[in-house]
Amino acid sequence: MPLSEHEQRMLEQMERALYAEDPKFATALEGSGLRTYTRRRVYQAIAGFLVGIALLMAGMVAQQIWISVVGFLVMLGCAVLAVTGWRKAPKPGEQPLPGAAPQGRGTRQQRRSMMDRIEQRWQRRQDEQGH
Repeated sequence: MPLSEHEQRMLEQMERALYAEDPKFATALEGSGLRTYTRRRVYQAIAGFLVGIALLMAGMVAQQIWISVVGFLVMLGCAVLAVTGWRKAPKPGEQPLPGAAPQGRGTRQQRRSMMDRIEQRWQRRQDEQGH
């Protein structure tokens, strides 16, 4: 649901006030922080994947199957983390959803219901101010 012109102006005023009052905090709230966090998580998953390969190879050389299995499981887990982290990362310049958690906790349904509650509160405030 797009914002009305009045709501858009109010949002811009609040953003300007936030930047004027506390620029460091405002910068921390931008998508770049989440992008940096996600990128770091993907790099850690790639490093873990390489460790898994090393374990897999070490298990083969030492003829210890359990080490190879652990290496394979580490590789699999890290590959899943890297792919899901990469998909959830906001694109450069894109703002994350206000209800989205950085680690992807919560389902889309839960985020939607939170947004619905926020919108209902906003409408209630607007109705109270208008009357």
